[in-house]
Amino acid sequence: MKKYVKEIIVLFLQLFMFYIFPLFAGPTDAMGMVVLIHAATAILSLALGCLSHNGIKFLYPVAIAVLFIPSVFIYYNETALIHAVWYLVVSAVCLLIGALVHKIAYRKK
Repeated sequence: MKKYVKEIIVLFLQLFMFYIFPLFAGPTDAMGMVVLIHAATAILSLALGCLSHNGIKFLYPVAIAVLFIPSVFIYYNETALIHAVWYLVVSAVCLLIGALVHKIAYRKK
């Protein structure tokens, strides 16, 4: 459990962005909120890819897509379900970029 602390912290930050942050948005700020959450997902995925040494990080994009689905029914309507796919794609791409940066930075010379 101790070796997954970084992944758990990033996952809780992402949950904060999905469930707590929309409470502070107005009804007309929905599109801006989606863009902001996408940007936060990209940054958190990139950070996780750079910081994590564990293989469990590659389950992160699937976890993010699944964890977004309940927030659709809480804050948005059913048309926002397509964003779960975008969260999967954005987090997978940024995670792979972060893992590549990690591999380049920590390779043995």
